[in-house]
Amino acid sequence: MNLFELRGQLSQGQKLTLGLIGFVLLLLFWWALAEMKSVQKPIIEGYNTNLPSSLDTSQATIAFRDSLILADSIAFANATEFEKIYPSIPPPHHVVKAFPSLIKDDGLWSNTWQSIWLNVRGYFWAILISLFFGFVIGLIPLFRGLFSGQVDALRFLPLTALVGLFTAWFGIDDGMKIAFLAFGIIIFLLPVVVQRIDEVKAVYLKTVFTLGATDWQTIKTVYIPSVMSRLMDDIRVITAISWTYIIIAELLNRQGGIGSLAYIKARQGQMEKVFAILIVIIIIGFLQDKLFGFFDKKLFPHKYRKTHVAGIVESQYGIMVILILVSLALLLTSMFAGLESSMNLMMLIALIAGVLMMFYGEFKLFNANKES
Repeated sequence: MNLFELRGQLSQGQKLTLGLIGFVLLLLFWWALAEMKSVQKPIIEGYNTNLPSSLDTSQATIAFRDSLILADSIAFANATEFEKIYPSIPPPHHVVKAFPSLIKDDGLWSNTWQSIWLNVRGYFWAILISLFFGFVIGLIPLFRGLFSGQVDALRFLPLTALVGLFTAWFGIDDGMKIAFLAFGIIIFLLPVVVQRIDEVKAVYLKTVFTLGATDWQTIKTVYIPSVMSRLMDDIRVITAISWTYIIIAELLNRQGGIGSLAYIKARQGQMEKVFAILIVIIIIGFLQDKLFGFFDKKLFPHKYRKTHVAGIVESQYGIMVILILVSLALLLTSMFAGLESSMNLMMLIALIAGVLMMFYGEFKLFNANKES
């Protein structure tokens, strides 16, 4: 096909080939930019990096410090050997070499898990609150009239300016970080829930009205499935925003987390480690997006298939087991702090049971596709 055709479709082979070429071009551009920003650092033996304290204002100390600075300046000017350093943009191979040190010395995996767990809890409360208030405002005219204007106005709040308020309200521990992250997602998700309710097609509402459905039956059979099937795409988009807020929250009280680790390494001038951490965040975000996409295909198969296929129900049950039990564990943990260890075990069991059920469903789906 013509590669310059407007909205043309690429074949699988073209997608793979062009994707690889694009990745190589990105690496080359990265490497070239790093070389442009590199500097030559003179190699000087006996270079003194510990000057006397600037707080000591005695004439002897000032004279000694000035003499050291002068001696170092002369040594720099007369240097004959140099080494290339990358103070702002490290080349790709330096970033790759930084991973072993990050894992061994800086606890990359533990800090990453801490940020992921923070993300999960913030997402849970944001989705729960947004769905409840979104349906109330979107379905009941009284509350729509009272609060729709305020909900729309929330989107214009500068979240970084609210950091001080959340610190005053919730302290500087994980509770504040979860509240800040949840609020940052809510101000985007809540108006979207109301919008998705308005977008429910009238033909479905007329059908259930003709069948004599009650208000609750209309909500259960029309609004909830229709809104949730559309909302999954919005949740996938907001995933990227959530990581921005995690980084902001972790900077307030640097007690672990991948955002805190990135800040510390940037302050220490270890830019190759900062870039490595950013790559980890991108990979996590990509995997999260794929996970939400998988959930969307299994929970709302009508968006992708016109007929029922064996295995879909089992996959749905597996996902629902995970979501319900993890949600229950998060609720109980927030209400009863002493249950945290037992709730962690409960979530692990739920995860294993749900994954096994999903694998069974995928196995049945694979066999059904092979037979067809």
